[in-house]
Amino acid sequence: MVTGRTTYRGIAVLAALAAVQILPGAVGVASADDVPRYRMAEGATKTEGSSNAAHAPQLKPGLHTDSIKRGEQKWYAVNLDARTSAYFSAVAAPRPGTKVEDYGDKLTLTVQDSSGTTCGSEARPSFNGGGMAYPIADYASRRIGADRTECQKAGPYYLVITREGSETSGPDTWPLELNYLNEPPIEGNTPARPGKGTWSTATPAPRTDTAKRSAKGGTGFNDAGSVATGVWKDRIRPGETRFYRVPVDWGQRLNLSAELPNATSPRASGFLARVLGLSVYNPARGAVGTPSFVSYTGKPAAAKEFTAPVDYGNRFDSTGSVNAMRFAGWYYLEVSLHPDAAQYFPKAAELTLRVDVRGTAKAGPGYAEPTSVFSVTPEDRETAEKGQTAQEAAKSGTLMTVAYAGIGTGVVLLVGLGAWTLVARRSAAGAAATPGTAGGPGGQPSLPEQSTDSTQQAVQNRQFGPPRGW
Repeated sequence: MVTGRTTYRGIAVLAALAAVQILPGAVGVASADDVPRYRMAEGATKTEGSSNAAHAPQLKPGLHTDSIKRGEQKWYAVNLDARTSAYFSAVAAPRPGTKVEDYGDKLTLTVQDSSGTTCGSEARPSFNGGGMAYPIADYASRRIGADRTECQKAGPYYLVITREGSETSGPDTWPLELNYLNEPPIEGNTPARPGKGTWSTATPAPRTDTAKRSAKGGTGFNDAGSVATGVWKDRIRPGETRFYRVPVDWGQRLNLSAELPNATSPRASGFLARVLGLSVYNPARGAVGTPSFVSYTGKPAAAKEFTAPVDYGNRFDSTGSVNAMRFAGWYYLEVSLHPDAAQYFPKAAELTLRVDVRGTAKAGPGYAEPTSVFSVTPEDRETAEKGQTAQEAAKSGTLMTVAYAGIGTGVVLLVGLGAWTLVARRSAAGAAATPGTAGGPGGQPSLPEQSTDSTQQAVQNRQFGPPRGW
């Protein structure tokens, strides 16, 4: 006989299985509808860019969300001072399965002053994954420095974002996530650009650790799973993009390898170009070089990246891959698998991620103000070793704080209870040692009212234990 309790359990199990189907990395039918979309930042400010500077909405430091159509240009206003460098990144996150054209579909980002002067070089993130739609990102900046002549004064500035694309690409509107970051000035002399030959450009062999730890790839920058030096495993579906993050300190560099195994399907065959992609982004979401996409024929394949060491002076280098390695902090790894990989991996592929943070951490340039974004803390390294997301790390830190607070409160209560009990006992003993004192019947002394209450409280504590605060 099926009871009500059994029915409820069955419903609960079915609900749990349904929930598992939509989790990032879960195995399911390979289709665009099943692939998780980019997860926007919680608490991001919703905005709507204007078509001209006169009506541009004001941006403040932090995360913002918007959207952009093909051929559209959007303006945003910012007020900048004369001492702080500012970085403005944009993430375009078309829905998985959206039709995009390699190199043709792209964004253009510039920062301009009120006279229309462009501050530094423009950014042009584009797709180059064989027609696959995946999140693309980069930044434009207004940098303060003795080597600069334009855009050094305080005043109004504008972030201008343009979406380019041909008629052959999809007409879908792309969600946008904007990030506005300030980099404090440094104290003392500005570090110089590293000289040529100060570090090797020869790519070292990837790590060969036998033990693989489980990684939790996210849908984007906001829920990226943390990784540290070592070999990590995850699962990725055709058409999916997964994000990871790793702390890289001053003087350190990344040697990375994202790998697919050999195909086990006996019917699968053929050459697939640009199937597995690996991209690297710095803490301000600036692209470190161009994405590395590799082909696949059913044999093991690996997309690799080897970066320059993190150095403040890299910003003076004209090479994009070196220029972006300009500050310490969380670096992001983006791994994409083309939808056509479904012929080899109908549901999902095993992904191996080899992460090697090379070099000894060095002292930073000495910012005039504290900055949590452009630095690496012991807590960051611990989070990476545990493979936690930023949300998990924050939750863990909150729980520890509550636990410590609870322990502290319990200690205070125990000390207080002990003091109350001691006072009660001493008062009782003192009263008993003084015969003939005015008191109750038969000449028996009566305890002071406060002592009696304390004694009763102490008895209750011994019977029922300390209050719940412990």
